[in-house]
Amino acid sequence: MKSIKRLGIDLAKSVFELCGVNERGEVILRKTVKRKDLLIFISNIEKTEICMEACGGSHYWARKFGEIGHKVRIIPASYVKPFVKSQKNDQNDALAITEAASRPTMNFVQPKEIWQQDLQLIHRVRSRLMAQSGQLRNQMRGFLMEYGLVIGEGLSKFQKSIPLILEDSTNDLTLETRAIMHDLFEEYNAIEQRKKKYDLKVQEIAKKNPLCKRLTKIPGVGPLTSTIFVAQMGNAEAYKNGRQAAASLGLVPRQRSTGGRSILQGITKRGDPYVRCLLVHGARSAVKVAAKALPETATPEQQRIKKMLERKHMNVVVIAVANRNARIMLTMLKSGKEYQAA
Repeated sequence: MKSIKRLGIDLAKSVFELCGVNERGEVILRKTVKRKDLLIFISNIEKTEICMEACGGSHYWARKFGEIGHKVRIIPASYVKPFVKSQKNDQNDALAITEAASRPTMNFVQPKEIWQQDLQLIHRVRSRLMAQSGQLRNQMRGFLMEYGLVIGEGLSKFQKSIPLILEDSTNDLTLETRAIMHDLFEEYNAIEQRKKKYDLKVQEIAKKNPLCKRLTKIPGVGPLTSTIFVAQMGNAEAYKNGRQAAASLGLVPRQRSTGGRSILQGITKRGDPYVRCLLVHGARSAVKVAAKALPETATPEQQRIKKMLERKHMNVVVIAVANRNARIMLTMLKSGKEYQAA
């Protein structure tokens, strides 16, 4: 077989399309491989650069190919799309992956290790349970409103009001409705118990993992934020500096600049919305604490936030603190240093 400089693989469930190019970028290999034969084929070729789109299974295959000795590159799918020529099919997708990977300015995704995927899995399941819990609360509120029973806003009011409503025999709930509400409330409690189990898992990992333990010393960064950030960024080798990490999470202004005129808009909201959400919520908590701190007892960081609040809207300050926290965390992961307050 001719020497392959770069091999693009269009990943799928059962059948994979391969496209290999030489040093001049000429296609020298076109091959369709079944799932059970992929590792065997990759093991029998010379060590080369293997490129894939970031999709389901890409990190698994990246680990497998890396163990064999190949250099693996994962490209965001949105960066591959402009290189697809003519019709969209598996062969053209594999060719587009090789061409996208050849660009010197291309940004790549860092392959995740197995422990990072475990962390991410815990967060994804917890996030789904939170969504289901909110859906059940909203559904029960809507049903009860049809019977003239209105529950005040807030989680605590909901949890206190439902048992009282079910026990009150003087309201307009029928026996059938009361039984359904009871079943829904039991389902809600079961989901809450499962969510608490995952909360404890996250807290336990944050205490044991040395990376997470260091990150939680930053104001506005708790167990949830630290664990998902480590799961997303790993050892931070894919980023040159903290500014790139903040930009990859969508915590920088969107630019609409032309003719030397720079126009900045709202944040880009790129990257993982779950990670960005936790960073923003943590920053909002830090900003609220700083706003209530007394001048004589406020830390230098809180004093800095207070000065920002005098000039900017609170939401702008929250995003600024979230951006700064992301940059600090990335720098700590790269350097291995401890957090030092201002």
